Amino acid sequence: MIPGQNQSWVSEFILIGFSSDPTTNSILFIVFLLIYLSSVLGNGLIILLVCLDTQLHTPMYFFLCTLSLLDMSYVTTTMPQMLVHLLAHSQTISFAGCWLQMYVFGALGITECTFFVVMAYDRYVAICYPLRYTVILNWGLCIRLAAGSWICGFFSSLLHTFFTMSLPYCGPNRVNHYFCEGPSVRSLACMDTHLIEMVDFVLSVFVVVIPISLIVASYIRIAMAILKIKSTQGRCKAFSTCASHLTVVTFFYAPATYIYLRPNSSYSPERDKQVSLFYNAFTALLNPVVYSLRNKDIKRAFLKVMGHSRLDQ
Repeated sequence: MIPGQNQSWVSEFILIGFSSDPTTNSILFIVFLLIYLSSVLGNGLIILLVCLDTQLHTPMYFFLCTLSLLDMSYVTTTMPQMLVHLLAHSQTISFAGCWLQMYVFGALGITECTFFVVMAYDRYVAICYPLRYTVILNWGLCIRLAAGSWICGFFSSLLHTFFTMSLPYCGPNRVNHYFCEGPSVRSLACMDTHLIEMVDFVLSVFVVVIPISLIVASYIRIAMAILKIKSTQGRCKAFSTCASHLTVVTFFYAPATYIYLRPNSSYSPERDKQVSLFYNAFTALLNPVVYSLRNKDIKRAFLKVMGHSRLDQ
């Protein structure tokens, strides 16, 4: 039985989306379809290159490959349904479907939050202990860190989703969002949600503030190590290996922090929809662009694969 099903009077929700104008929705469909396809193709290409090129079989690229898989899954949780709703007359989603979407979206989001800490640790070891890098980050540890991030994400999201979907929903069922995100759905509950919001806030502190603190601590140590490098070229090279990760982390954590750690009094459905796009759609699109354009190894692997393809033809 789905938590809350026996006390809920709502069997489905209506996702309002961005606009009720058919022309606007047609334009948005084309824009979001291009964003979705670019995200999936870009991240899929990184996974393919890392798998095919043995020179990329290192901890750094294993983590990058895992991040790309996360991003592909993350954006697929919401975008295909949103694209259908932009063209369809009905924008409904069943109670069970909403429950599942909220859980999977939260699980992948929390996993990514945790995984960015793992990637920061990877950069910390690479710059502060370069000679012991492969010894410290052996394959056993890499797999445990990746698996731990997934387990943490799917367990934490279960708590968040259970608390939200176990609330009674007896009145309006129109969710002012393009997918079932916790705060938007919770605002429709037929009871005082103050206690649930406090529990959710504490959970958000654990999955957002603690990872950010660990990432900042890692980069403080990294900055101290970089400043000790005597040559300017060496410092620039060391910093460039961290720039991609810092860029992606900023674009992911800034909007996520706004959505889940802001006061309830500042809740704005229209603004929330726009902000959610950043850490859902645009981050997944940004990751392959940032990591491929700034990365010589990825470019070399791409040219190598393309060269083999031409030879095969």
